[in-house]
This record gives sequence, structure tokens and C-alpha cells, in this order.
Amino acid sequence: MQEKSFNLVTDPWLKVFDNESHTEKTVSLVELFNYSQQYESLAGDMKAQDLAILRFLLAILTTVYSRFNAQDEPYDWLELDDNYQLSEEVDEDEDQDEIADDLLNTWKDLYQEKTFSKIVIEYLEKYKSRFDLFGDTPFYQVTQSVYDENVEAKKRVAKGKGTVSVKQINRVISESNNSPSLFSPKSDEYKNRVNYAELARWLITYQNFTGVTDKTKYLSKEKFSVSSGWLYGLNPVFIKGKNLFETLMLNLVLVPQNSEDFEYKNQKPVWEYDDTSEFLKNRVKGIFPDNLAELYTDWSRMLHIEWQEDQPTIFSAGLPKFEYEDMPANYIEPMTTWRANKDGIRPATKSKNNLSVAMWRNFGNYISVSEDNDYQPGIVDWLQFLKVNEAISKTMQVNLCSIALISDGNATSQSPYAEVVDNMKINAEVLFDSNSDEAQRWPAIIEGVIETTQQVGTYYYWFIKEISELRSIKDNSYANKLTEQFYDALNRPFYNWLAGLTNQDESGEKISQWQDVLNQIAFRQAQDTFRSATSLEIRGKDSSNIFTIYNKFRRNVAIKLDGKGAKKK
Repeated sequence: MQEKSFNLVTDPWLKVFDNESHTEKTVSLVELFNYSQQYESLAGDMKAQDLAILRFLLAILTTVYSRFNAQDEPYDWLELDDNYQLSEEVDEDEDQDEIADDLLNTWKDLYQEKTFSKIVIEYLEKYKSRFDLFGDTPFYQVTQSVYDENVEAKKRVAKGKGTVSVKQINRVISESNNSPSLFSPKSDEYKNRVNYAELARWLITYQNFTGVTDKTKYLSKEKFSVSSGWLYGLNPVFIKGKNLFETLMLNLVLVPQNSEDFEYKNQKPVWEYDDTSEFLKNRVKGIFPDNLAELYTDWSRMLHIEWQEDQPTIFSAGLPKFEYEDMPANYIEPMTTWRANKDGIRPATKSKNNLSVAMWRNFGNYISVSEDNDYQPGIVDWLQFLKVNEAISKTMQVNLCSIALISDGNATSQSPYAEVVDNMKINAEVLFDSNSDEAQRWPAIIEGVIETTQQVGTYYYWFIKEISELRSIKDNSYANKLTEQFYDALNRPFYNWLAGLTNQDESGEKISQWQDVLNQIAFRQAQDTFRSATSLEIRGKDSSNIFTIYNKFRRNVAIKLDGKGAKKK
């Protein structure tokens, strides 16, 4: 009897959008890396899935090109074994600057060739058995013996306990047996059915965005809180290129910029562990990865799959979440914004309370606007490094993207609540305005413009709030709703303004240009409310009515935009 096999290296499972046919295609890893320049983007079941798979693909590329150059030759400062792994640690006496130069040159060569070299496919062939959903080393799973060794006796596979259904790992449905999803894209008959390609995509996604509804835990002497998925706890940011090849390259961090002194790290994706138990023990010990490939392929669950009639029964045991105290001081994660609190610097998260806040309103979280801000995302530092080293054009338009899967905020479930996707485009020379002779310090100017814009937004909120009081509306719901609509009206015009900035522009003119747009939108929104005034609002209360409230709003905005907001050059 032929053994079952579904191998991600050669079998189609990755959904992409093809530039030539303008249709979605399903491709294997070999096809994706061979023809990535022909694909516009990943096109999975949801954007959060695309992000999780992007990081998985980057783990492969980071591992390969940290060992081989673009000519498929091992770097002369390391020794590799037959499995393309380091046979010994890189000598501490090796010049780290020279290593960084070699890695940068590899990146430049690949980017110039606009295609990945053959060594990527050779590497995948070496580890082909680790990328099969079936067999002795099933992809992103453990065998029954490993699973049974590491859970309570009553939770072992033979007991049939501790399973999660397909409809639960499918983050589009995210339905447990106890809590049906009212708006599921699949009918009840098909919610728990999945083909091999779908399962492969959802396995990667689930390890990144998990929640905490399952009850089985990995056996440990120490009590621990179960991980909800590392990526689930970030406010993710990455660079989107003109095609999938460019997206992969721009996010391929070969020389991390998270510390002043570069230090080469051996990449260790999960499939390179000879013994999965070793990987699991490191996770339970709370050992934080010191390399990107391991971080990108981290697990939140130990999974084992039993098969019946080509359908999976998925056994799941929770692994500990990473404690921020164990995170390296140099903040290895490149794809997140950061926040400071009393305990130090932590990855920022997005919650359901700020779903409608667009990226531009938090511009300073993505781009350093002053010398005091050392915590812009690592992926932005990397892009700046590429620009300084003339690896990318200074006139390149950078497309900063954010894809966040937001939890419900319930500590006992952390089920997906919403998916938020946003992006902002800006020229590289504007982002990294470093030439002291020509520099206009655009990031600081942009931040000033945003502060002025948000002050106008505050005026608009109080304009609506005062009208609410005339209507005897006691809470803030009406003011919040209309203020959200006000910012929605600003989003696209602001992004267009931002994308149009260049270092040849005179900053004062560009500020005035935006203020004119802001002024028009603010008064148009206010006039819509003014024109719908009722007799009650016209009469008003005491000395306040729709006319006095409207005039005060106009006066405040006029003063703010009369050269007293963002400074003009």
C-alpha cells in the first residue's frame, strides 16, 4: 500500500495572484521561488494568513542566504555539512564587518538579478521530508509518540481528548464546538472539511494566530500561560514590493539593524531540528530565539494529526508564551512597532478599541521623527540600511503595510475579532532624509502636519459633542461615530499627499497644500451636520445653539491653520 504524501516542496498549496493571467494560482514552493517575479502577491484565504506565510517563506530565504551567496557558493568564513547546516560555529575572530559586507553583496546581487538562485531549491530538496504533511517528520506536527510523551496520560491520542476542529484552526471561521460562528463563509456541512493544501496554509496561520480556547497543555513542572501566537501579539508592519519577488527581497533581513554592532547568528528554522523534542524543550524553557528563521517558524502549539478518510483529527497542546523579560535586549523582531511602558520596551499591539485608527495617524510609531526615537520597526531600519548602501534607489516609493488580526480582548479565548489591513506609500528619500545639504527633515515635518490634523479632529469632536448635548445625548457615541467618519474622509487624501512628497518640494508649499485639503474636508463635514440642524438645535440652550457652536469650530480651525500648526519652512 502506497504511503500518503503531500509535500509542500513539490505539491501545489500556496495561493498567489499571477501577473500574466490576472488570476489566482496554486503553486508549490519550487514554483513560487522559481517564478516569484511573475506573481503579484500571495493570495491566501485571508490577509493574516498571507503575512504568516510570508514570514515562513522568509525563514527559508534567510536560512539559505545566510550560508550561501547569490552564486550558490558557501561563504568562505563558514563550514557546512552535507545538510547545508553549519558544521561548527562561525569563528569569533572572523571580521563581523566583512561578514556583513558579504551578506549585503548577496542581497544586492539577488535584487539585481530579479530572481532567486538555484540553491533555494537544492536546500528544499535536502529537507523535503520535513515539508510533507505525512511521514515520520510531518510538517509543523509531531508524531503520536512525541505527543503522548508530553501531555497528561488522560490527554493522550488514544483517549481522543484535547482536539481542535478544522473550523477552529480556520481563522476565517474560528468556531469552537461550543460557540458557533454566525457569519461563517462555510456551511455546517463543510466547516470541518479541508483539503491538504488548505490544511498546510492553516497550520502555519494557526501557529501564529492561535487564541487560548484549547485546554490541553504541554507537560511541564512549572506553571505557564499558554501562547496565543507570537504574531498575534504584534502590530505587524512589512514592506510590499511591486511583485512577490520584490516583497520577499525587501523583507529579507540578512544584516539585522537591531544593535550597533552586527553579530552573525546561525539560522535555525524548526525543520532543522533533528529532534522535535529538543525544539519543544527550548520553547518550554522560555528560550527566546536569537535568529529570525527560528522566530518566524515558532510554534504556539504542539500538534499531532490523525487521519480518517482523508480528513484530519487535530490534537493540540499549548506551549508557553514568550515572556518579554526573556526577549533579547536588541529586539530581534523586525516586523512590529514598539511601545514603551514602565517595564521597558514591548511590541505594540492593536486592539478592537482602535480598529479605525489609520497608520498615518501613528506615523511616528513607524518612522523615527526625531533623534530621540530609537524604536522604529526593524524592517524600516533595514530599508534605511539598504538605501544608505545604495542597494535600493533613493527615489523608490516605499509601501509600508500593516496586517493585524485583532483578538476579541477576552483573556479566556482571544478569538479573532477583526482583520485590519492598511498601507502608506512614501518616497525613500523622504523617509530617510539624511543629506544635510538637501535635507528638509521630512519625517519631523510630516509628524507636525499630523499633529495639526489631529488637533482639527479634536475640534471636530467637540463640535459634534456640543451638538449632542443640544440633542440631550448623554454618552459619546454620536460624537465618536461622526469623528470616525471625519477621519475616514481624511485617510485617502492624506495618503495621496504623503505619497506625492519629494525632496525637491518646498516644505511650506506642501504643508499649505495639505492644510487646504484639511480645511475643505473639515468644513464640508461640519456643514453636513449644520444643514441637518433641527429646530431644537437652532433654538439651543442658554447661550449655545447650532450657530454659535458652528462659528466656534470655524474660528478654532482657522486659527490652527493660520501658520500656528505645523511650522512652515
